[in-house]
Amino acid sequence: MTYVIGVDVGGTFTDAFAADDNGNIVSAKAPSTPADFSRGVLQAVTELANRLDRPVEQLFGETSYIAHGTTATLNALVTGNVSKVGFITTKGHRDSIYIMNLEGRYAGLGPEEVRDIIATRKPAPLIPKRRAKEVTERVDYKGSVMVALNEDEARQAVRELLDEGVEAIAVSLLWSFLNPAHERRIREIVHEMAPDLYVGLSSEISPRIREYARNATTIMSTQVGPTLRDYLKPLKSDLTQMGLQAPLLIMQGSGGTVSAEEAPGYAITTIGSVLTGGVVGATMLGERLGHKNIISTDVGGTTFLVGLVVDGEAVFTNTTTMNQYNLNVPMMQVNSIGSGGGAIAWLDEGGNLRVGPRSAGASPGPACYGAGGEEPTVTDADLVLGIINPDFFLGGKRLLDVELAKKALKEQIGDPLGLSAEEAAAAVFEIQNAQTADLVRKVVVETGYDPRDFAMYAFGGAGPVHCFAYGAELGVQEIVVPLGQTAAVFSAYGLAASDVVLSAELSDPANFPVGAENLNSNFEQLERDVRARLDAQGVKFADVTVQREIDIRYTMQIFEVPTPVKNGKLDEGDIAQIAADFEEKYATLFGKGTGFSEAGFQFITYRVFATGHLPFKPQLPEAPSANGYTAKGALKEHRRVLLDTRLGWRETPIYDYGKLAAGHVLEGPAVVEAPTTTVVISAGSTGSVDHLGNVVIRYGQGGE
Repeated sequence: MTYVIGVDVGGTFTDAFAADDNGNIVSAKAPSTPADFSRGVLQAVTELANRLDRPVEQLFGETSYIAHGTTATLNALVTGNVSKVGFITTKGHRDSIYIMNLEGRYAGLGPEEVRDIIATRKPAPLIPKRRAKEVTERVDYKGSVMVALNEDEARQAVRELLDEGVEAIAVSLLWSFLNPAHERRIREIVHEMAPDLYVGLSSEISPRIREYARNATTIMSTQVGPTLRDYLKPLKSDLTQMGLQAPLLIMQGSGGTVSAEEAPGYAITTIGSVLTGGVVGATMLGERLGHKNIISTDVGGTTFLVGLVVDGEAVFTNTTTMNQYNLNVPMMQVNSIGSGGGAIAWLDEGGNLRVGPRSAGASPGPACYGAGGEEPTVTDADLVLGIINPDFFLGGKRLLDVELAKKALKEQIGDPLGLSAEEAAAAVFEIQNAQTADLVRKVVVETGYDPRDFAMYAFGGAGPVHCFAYGAELGVQEIVVPLGQTAAVFSAYGLAASDVVLSAELSDPANFPVGAENLNSNFEQLERDVRARLDAQGVKFADVTVQREIDIRYTMQIFEVPTPVKNGKLDEGDIAQIAADFEEKYATLFGKGTGFSEAGFQFITYRVFATGHLPFKPQLPEAPSANGYTAKGALKEHRRVLLDTRLGWRETPIYDYGKLAAGHVLEGPAVVEAPTTTVVISAGSTGSVDHLGNVVIRYGQGGE
């Protein structure tokens, strides 16, 4: 028997999922451990072994690989708890990272914020100027060495940085993506002087044109590279001591994994590690259910995440904004707000009720945990409204205290606003649902899509609780709550189902028409690079596929549009087709007639994605059929629940998910309790169990 395991670290819980080659699956949750997240990982996989009724050593001995989504790099950048980094660049170009190419003031801000010029500010510099050094060297725009590297200056710069006590050095030289020789020589010099010091090169981390973004990407990756290395090395050691012989794979923001050994060298690619597992899972499940367009929604303990799958493919972006810095990082486009189950409800200075973005986290957690938390959260509100069963949270592993939840809501929200605890809970519930619906609307509608063309998938511990509300706001006709056993650990399932995906890119700007020889040479070089890296992953692949694209723009434009390119040898006809495909995609994105062919085209950056398909993928098993039996056998009780302030409190049927079967249909209002989540079916809708055991909510088909 062979297992694959996925582990997803959240701000509140660490989720684990395992599947064997016979189609059996099991999931587990453990509290996250912010002081050292690896402890939560070890606890979660140990809980998996317990649920399988076998020693963890035996489980690991039968494991093909572990795919892990980590918050190490993202948390480090968000909190500023990064390594002390020095920077070396071409003489005369040090100030690029401080001038910020005029982007720093507005990067990542919305239109209203950009217009408020007085309030906008540049972000804090990534490093102080005394740790930014210049060396004499020059490579031109063709990759030719015009001025040789002055190695004495390089050694002096490294010596000064070492005297400053730096923990890593980032190197980004002008046009190094066309000729990395000088950057590589500087790394050799660093290692001659400090053999174990971490070094990040822009020619490896971000070989893309535009000096400022390349510098920022390289510095930020180097800031978190040692953090990721120092997190993964002991974790891998602990797992090995527990019996793991198989590879530990780390999820990247691109939706694919990379080996734990290679991940620190490309640390910036992991900042979306925990954001993408759910989208990967939604894509995989969508293939089974025939859904090509999916809105992926994940309400965890800390955040609410939204991603899109269009025509069976996750929506990507080639540039990511972090802390008002634009980074050259291809990632799945996942939007988030601090509106999870642990989001804290509070009153602002004007007495207005707010929910999030602060979270109670894993410790102390919501007030109802009884672990010292005194601030009311979304989970406390869900509990007071009767939606969550205080005796069946996490399958009964954690008992919740309703009175502590009421006390927190009454004292901090109710009393100042003249509301009872129940009314305060209802207000928190309504605001949570409204702001999650706002984010989904922003992601879907403002991107140019119609929600009615999409199925919505809802997962995470609190996703199935709230999806009925934010789904109705968007007008979607169908919501899929993934298989009850995996609903609250769906991102971990996505991790276990992901392949190894590596990307490589190279900027080589040229005006159209570009010679076929040049295009073929660039793609062949990139494919050699990614295939060599795939060979170094230590994983056996069933097969390898490669996707190509070129960032193209109309002449004199600033931004490019990634345009797919077919595999194989390209000729002049293929190149003309690439330009035509760019124009078609441009019209799709910006509207018919917005292109300007007369300006000509520029091919800027070449990119390949190589996917190593793993030989074993977890398969969600078929659910037992109802065989004519009604859902009455799954009825646990009736409970007083408030789902809609317009309808008030209702005696609501509560069902045990474990006793439901494929074909069962529940009329709302109803609540379904699973070991790791709770599914709400509102009045006027139905919840049916499909052939995989998913609860599918449809509006307008209920009894009222």
